[in-house]
Amino acid sequence: MASDLSSLLNSSRALNSHLSRPDLPSVNLSLDQIEAQSRRLVSRQPGASSDADRANYLLAQAHVDAPALANSIAHLNTSTTFSPLQPLQDTDVAGYLRHAHEQNLISTIEEGRRETQEHFYRLLEERSHKDWEAKKRRVFEELGGRATSDSKALAEMKKSFHGKAALAASTGPSLTLQMQSKMMAYDRAISELNAARSRGTSCPIIHLLMQAAASLNSEPSSQQMLQNFHHAGAHILNAPLFERKYARVYLGDSDSREAAALRTQIAKGSQEALEDQFWDIIERTIQSRPMEARLGGDPSVANKIRAFLLMRYYKNGQWEDRIELVAGQPLWAKLYYLVRTGHAQEALDEALKSQQAIEHREDSFMSHFRSWVESPERRLPKPHRDHLQTVYNAHMLHSASADPFKLALYKLMGKLEPSRRTVPQVTMTTEDWLWFQLAMVDEEEEGGLRGLTEVLLSYGERHFDGAKKGVWPGVLLMCGQFERKQKSRPFTLLSPLAYHGLLRVPSRAETSDISPLTLSPLSPPALSLPMLIWRYVRQFVKMDAKEALQYVYCVCLSADQGEGVGRENVETAWELVRRIIVLAHSGPAWEELVGGFRPDGTRFSGVIEQGAALLHLQNTAQYNEQILVRAARDSEENDRIPEAIKLYNLAGDYGTVISCLAQALGNTLAQPAGETEKGKIIERTAVEILRHYERTNRAVGKDRDAAVRLLRIREALNAKSSGRFDVVLEIMESTDLIPLDGDVAKITRKAEEFKDLHDALQRNLQVYLPLTMEALAAVHQSIKNSATAETTRQMTLTALRKKSRSLMVFAGILKYRMSPDVYSYLARLDVEIAL
Repeated sequence: MASDLSSLLNSSRALNSHLSRPDLPSVNLSLDQIEAQSRRLVSRQPGASSDADRANYLLAQAHVDAPALANSIAHLNTSTTFSPLQPLQDTDVAGYLRHAHEQNLISTIEEGRRETQEHFYRLLEERSHKDWEAKKRRVFEELGGRATSDSKALAEMKKSFHGKAALAASTGPSLTLQMQSKMMAYDRAISELNAARSRGTSCPIIHLLMQAAASLNSEPSSQQMLQNFHHAGAHILNAPLFERKYARVYLGDSDSREAAALRTQIAKGSQEALEDQFWDIIERTIQSRPMEARLGGDPSVANKIRAFLLMRYYKNGQWEDRIELVAGQPLWAKLYYLVRTGHAQEALDEALKSQQAIEHREDSFMSHFRSWVESPERRLPKPHRDHLQTVYNAHMLHSASADPFKLALYKLMGKLEPSRRTVPQVTMTTEDWLWFQLAMVDEEEEGGLRGLTEVLLSYGERHFDGAKKGVWPGVLLMCGQFERKQKSRPFTLLSPLAYHGLLRVPSRAETSDISPLTLSPLSPPALSLPMLIWRYVRQFVKMDAKEALQYVYCVCLSADQGEGVGRENVETAWELVRRIIVLAHSGPAWEELVGGFRPDGTRFSGVIEQGAALLHLQNTAQYNEQILVRAARDSEENDRIPEAIKLYNLAGDYGTVISCLAQALGNTLAQPAGETEKGKIIERTAVEILRHYERTNRAVGKDRDAAVRLLRIREALNAKSSGRFDVVLEIMESTDLIPLDGDVAKITRKAEEFKDLHDALQRNLQVYLPLTMEALAAVHQSIKNSATAETTRQMTLTALRKKSRSLMVFAGILKYRMSPDVYSYLARLDVEIAL
C-alpha cells in the first residue's frame, strides 16, 4: 500500500517536471505550514487587524464576547440539524417512520406558513388597489368628473346635500347632445312606467326599454343592453305583469318552496333567453353564407340546424373527428342543437324518424329521450336516471371516440356529473357553457341555482371577461344575482327589476358611502337603488328636472320592503325630490315642477304634486311639509331666497313667507348687491306677494309691516339714484320710522320703541337715517337756491332745519346702534342745513 502511494506521489511530481525552472528553489511545505504562512500574510495587510480590533472593542462595550462567538460558530456542526436527537438503529423502522413523519409535519407547516404569508400580501395588495379605485371613482363622481386637491371639498362630500359646496359638487359635468338624446330615449319608457303606476295598471317596461335600446342600435353598448333586456324579459315577461309581483317571495325566506320555484323560473327564463340568442346566431350565419349552407327550399327548423352543422363541422369532404353518423347524418349533434335552440319537440320528431338506427346503437335512448322531452320540468324519475348513469359510465365516460354531443344529451337527460361542468367540443363559448349549466340545475340537488351561483362567483369576473368584455353582468343577471349586476345604469334594468319586486335594497345603516352594493355574510346582497339613480340623474337635473323626477319616482318601488327599509327609501325619495327642486333653475320650467300662482291669484299644481301618490305622500299637508317647506329651507341655506319664498308661499306658510321676505329685503338694503339682478328679483317677488296678501288679508302683523316699510325704503333708494330727493323725503316720512316733527317726547318714545321693530329694520338704521338726512340736505339746498318768494322759502327752510334737528336728536339717542362715521356724517349734513 505504501509503495503504491509512493509511486503515485512520484508520478504526480513528474507531471509538471517540464515546467520547473532551475533558477527557482523548490518549496516543500505541509498543509499546516501553508495555512500558518497564509494567516501571517493576511495579518500583515494594512487595516485588517485594526478593523477587527475596533469591532471587538465596540462589541465588548455592549457586553458581546466576539472571539467566543466566533469560536462557537467555527465549531458548529450543522450536519445533525434535522437528525434525531438519539441515533437510530438500522433496524428501528418505527423510529425512522416517526422521524420522517415529524419532518413532514415541519415541512408542511413551513410551506403552509409561507403560502399563507404570500397569499396575505397578495390579497392585501389587491384589496388596497380595489379600495383605492373605488374611492377614486367615488371622488370623481361626487366632484362631477373633476379632481380636486381641496380637503374642505372632500370633507363636504360626507355632509348632507344641504350645504352649498355639496350642492355644487353633486351635479355632474355638462352632457353632450348625443348623450342627452340617448338618456331621453330611455326616459320615455320610465315615464310610461310611472304613468301606468299612477293609473294602477300594468306596464311592459322591459319591452319599452328594449324598443329604446333598439332605437340606439348603432352603439355597440346598445347591443349588449338589448341582450340584457332580452335575458330579463325571459325572467318576467311571460306572465301577467303587476307591480311588485315577486317581492314577497324574493325578499322572503330563501329556503321556502315558493323561493325555490322562483329560482327555477329564473333559471328557465335565462335558459330560454340563451336559446333564442343562439337561434338568432344560427339564422344570421346561414343568411350570411347561403351557398355554403345549401338550405334549399325547406325552411324548417331541423333543416336549418342541418345547414348550420354542415357549415361548422363538415370540412374538406368529411365530418370532424368524433362526430358519429347515424343513418348517414350527424344525428347526435342535430338533436343536441335542436335542444340547445329551444326546439326540444322538433328534436324528438327527428329522433323518431331515425328511431330504428338509434335503438340499434343505444337501445334505451328513445324511451328516455321521449320521457325527458315530454316532462314539464325536464326531469326523469330516479330509476331512469340511474340507468342512464350506468350506460354513460359503461360506454361513454372513458371512451376516446364517443360523440361529444351524445355525451351532452345523456348528461342533460340524467343530470349526470353536475360537478363536471364542461363537455369538450360542446360547451365552447361562455353562452354555451352557461346554457348547459342552467339546463343541469335542479333545485332539489347540488344546491340548485344558488349552488351554481356560488361556483360562478368563485370563478369571478376575470374568468368570463377575458375574451369578451361585458359578459359578467349578463352572467350575474341570468343567475338571478340582480343586485351584483351593479355596473348597469339605473334606466336599464334596475328600475324594471324593482318594479317587479326582484331587487333587494339595503337599509340606510348598511349602505356604503362609496359602493352601492352591500355584501354581508349574514344576509343576501343588496343594492342601493337611490344612490345609483342619483348618480345618473344628477348629470341632467339642471336641464331636465322633470325627467330626473321620473327616475326618482322609481325609488319608492321598494316601499313595501320590510324591517323599515321601505320607509327609509320613501324618505330618501323625498330627499332626492327636494334636491332636484333646489338644483333646478328658476323660471317657467321650475314653476311647472313645483307649481305656482296665476295672475289672478289662483294656484296651479306642479308635476311633483301631480305625482304625489308615486312618492307615497298621503295628503296635501304631508306634501307641503315633506317637500315644499323642507325644500324651501334647503333653498334658504343655499342662498336661493326667491325660490324659498315661492316654496313657502305654495305651502301656505304665509307667516314664514313674510318673515323670509323681510329678511331678504333687509339683506338687499344693507349690501351693495341689492342693486344686482338677484336683489331686483327679490324686490319683484315681494311686490307681487305683498299685493296678493293685502288683497286676501293674509299674514297680518309685524313681519308684513316690516316688509312693506323695507320695500318703501327700496323705493326711496331708487328715487335717490334718479336724483328725486323730494320723493325720497316724502317716502321716508310715510314709513313713520323717523320722527321729524320736533316733538321731543315723541322722539324719545320712538327711540324706545326702536328695539321692538323688526330685526331687518333695526339692522338697516345706518341705511335709512343717512338717506333721509341726504334728502333733507338736497331739498334744503334746492330751496335755498330757488327763486321762490322769500317768505315761503324761509318757512320751508325752517321746516327742513326742524326735521334735521329732530333726526339728529333721534340719532343721538340711538347713537350706540351706529358707527361713529355714520353719526359724524349726519352731524356734518345737519350743520350744512342749519347754515
